[in-house]
Amino acid sequence: MFIIAYPVDARFLQNDLVRIAQQMPKFRQWHDLLQAVCADARVQLALGHDLAPRPAMWGRGAPALPANVTVCVAVTRRWMGWSYRTAMQELNANAGWRWVCQLYLQRVPNFRTIQDRETKLTPKTIRLINQVVVVLGQGLGVTKAEKLRVDGSVTETNVHYPTDSSLLDDAARVLSRLVKQARDEVQPRSPADKAWFRDRHRQAHGLARDISRLTRAKAKNTGKSSLKLYGQLLGVVETLVDQVAEIQPRLAGLNDLVADGLNEMFDHYLPLVQQVIAQTRKRVIESLSVAASDKVVSLFEPHTAIICRGKAKPKDTEFGRKIWYGEIDGGLISDYRVLVGNPDEAQYLIASVQHHRQLFGKPPREVCGDRGIHSTANEKEARALGVRRVSLPQPGYKTNRRRRYEKQPWFRAAQRFRNGIEGRISQLRRARGLDRCLAHGDLGMECWVGWGVMANNLATIAQFLIKHRRGVTVASC
Repeated sequence: MFIIAYPVDARFLQNDLVRIAQQMPKFRQWHDLLQAVCADARVQLALGHDLAPRPAMWGRGAPALPANVTVCVAVTRRWMGWSYRTAMQELNANAGWRWVCQLYLQRVPNFRTIQDRETKLTPKTIRLINQVVVVLGQGLGVTKAEKLRVDGSVTETNVHYPTDSSLLDDAARVLSRLVKQARDEVQPRSPADKAWFRDRHRQAHGLARDISRLTRAKAKNTGKSSLKLYGQLLGVVETLVDQVAEIQPRLAGLNDLVADGLNEMFDHYLPLVQQVIAQTRKRVIESLSVAASDKVVSLFEPHTAIICRGKAKPKDTEFGRKIWYGEIDGGLISDYRVLVGNPDEAQYLIASVQHHRQLFGKPPREVCGDRGIHSTANEKEARALGVRRVSLPQPGYKTNRRRRYEKQPWFRAAQRFRNGIEGRISQLRRARGLDRCLAHGDLGMECWVGWGVMANNLATIAQFLIKHRRGVTVASC
């Protein structure tokens, strides 16, 4: 059963603790903003598409967590920096948060239920909700949407530091675990059969540990010793790959759901493991280089990219995804993009200008970015789209005409405005969890970034309303 929202409970609103919360600006503004966002017809349509049960499940089980409550809890959780367990505890203990999240006197769901409902929302829906939030901020006077500043950052994936030995160790661990599960399904009897289901993770882990110890020791003969150990480790993992090749046909012959699921897991991990074997053999054994775009740095987050941005150590190399941000005046992130690999950021400037025009019905009056985004084509295309002032410092040699252009007061003022996005990105990384993504997969990364951006935008709007003693009205929505 699909429910948009719980009906407002009069008994709950009469509670003294709720009345106190309603008088607190923090709770009141946050509640009103979430109410306004969830009331949008486009948001409700998108939520219904993502959260409504499929026809086969109609009439089965208890009613699911309402759509509005799902959104309110998800945004509040990211705003406050709560885990799913902490969110459940706070909703149980605090009447103010119950009122904000529209839960009222209903039973607080289990933290796993909160997580499951949140993960059903697609990146497209989250992006739509954020657009509604930004337009709402414009209606409330937070922004005039006349200025746009852009920049990129990196959000790391939740992976350990990748080394060749640790990746091979991960490969042995994953394949051994799946082989053990396959053994329970196939149930081999003869000793020859049992040999195909041997667990080799302990052997691989010991070799990887020895390699790590030698690397830290920095002994004179480390190279030769490491090569020998790497050869043994590669042999162990390759043997596991051969075992899987023998096991998979047996699983396919069982015609069992569990066996089919194991085969799907094998099909997912085997190409990644084979790529890890190939890159290790090429890098370590053959002493050849491997392009960053061709490397696997995690078996569990294979979408992770190696990003070198020229920063000082230890952040000279990061493992995650590049994020492109577009921020308008008033401090609202109007555009964000999760990029693939380590592309040139300059190519996304015009896309942000077009997105701004589509969202607000007009191009920004002023666009600014750092020298990494400059190109003659970007300046020409931005002006062709209606941007009056384009502030993109030119790197390298500058003609006298270019120097005079960049010394104009409006250009320097735009660059001072551009500097503010650095603080915004720092805030997103420190307070909204965008320094490290704890979600899994490519789609999980997009959702993680989207929730963080949305929570920050709503917090910015709430602070503006509190500062200017304004409220959310129907006209502004």
